[in-house]
Amino acid sequence: MAKAKLEELESPAMLEEFYRQMVFIRRFEEKCNVAYRLGKIGGYMHTAVGMEVTPVGFNHVLKPTYDYIITAYRDHPQPLLLGSDPVAVMGEIMGRSAGLSRGKGGSMHVYDIEKGFFGGWGIVGGHIPLGAGLAFGSKYKGEDRVTLCLLGDGAANQGVVFESMNMAALWDLPIIFAIENNEFAMGTRLEYHAADTELYKRGEPFGIKSERVDGMDILSFIKDAKRIVDWVRKEQKPFVMEIMNYRYNGHGAADNDRQLYRTKEEEAAAEKRDPIARLEKVLIDRNIMNREKMEAIDEELTDQVEAIYEAADASPFPDASEVYANVYTDMDPEKGH
Repeated sequence: MAKAKLEELESPAMLEEFYRQMVFIRRFEEKCNVAYRLGKIGGYMHTAVGMEVTPVGFNHVLKPTYDYIITAYRDHPQPLLLGSDPVAVMGEIMGRSAGLSRGKGGSMHVYDIEKGFFGGWGIVGGHIPLGAGLAFGSKYKGEDRVTLCLLGDGAANQGVVFESMNMAALWDLPIIFAIENNEFAMGTRLEYHAADTELYKRGEPFGIKSERVDGMDILSFIKDAKRIVDWVRKEQKPFVMEIMNYRYNGHGAADNDRQLYRTKEEEAAAEKRDPIARLEKVLIDRNIMNREKMEAIDEELTDQVEAIYEAADASPFPDASEVYANVYTDMDPEKGH
């Protein structure tokens, strides 16, 4: 994927690249939702429909395969943008042997260390000290890597968040704690679970630079992301970034009751902030692209996602004999212990 220089962020070619990546992620995630309802995906699955700006923006300002990325849920877009085999990503989500972890991780544990992507973790907040550990390792080795640690607004209340921030500040770790605030922790509204709803303030008691940014506008977001990533890389210090966005689907694919905790009027208002629609307006207003070309791109990417899905669906499930393989590093698969 192309990487953006600050002066090129609004060039026609770069705007089209942003558009293609955001549409691809949305169609991929929508296909995952369909596959889940067809019984092709088991367990838990969380999609990033409406939250495409964050992965696309960071993809253009981090150093590919060099910087570290770790997240919890909604972990499909990152490896796709980093260049992981999309069939292997879909295969992992579907629990197939063609998956990145041979189908053993599933949707919540997508992982590709060769691309600098460390997952995909299921325990709320459990990956945050791991992110601090990645940053500590790069600092210890004298590298200039940046670690991006993504977490949700619900995870921002976990005690381990404060412990990790304390250590990151104490040891000057080059990590970005990026809180994706989509306004709901599962089915609990932000104001019902956070005494202070300005979550970027979580870093202030530790002297960590902190900021809230718009996560629904790719043009403003990527400028903020580049400025923050560059600062962390240069200063080798932590940063807390609260990204304001909105998820259009339920918390997970099995969440069919989102009307219990948000209104139709609220959802309609959020639709007006759709990051893809906002970028489409920019493309039209600047005479970069017309509706006909947008529809052609959408059709092209929809067909591409369908081909990815079919290839993954053709892959077999892992053989039962592999159940203990790759679980422990000292394991002998032949002996089974």
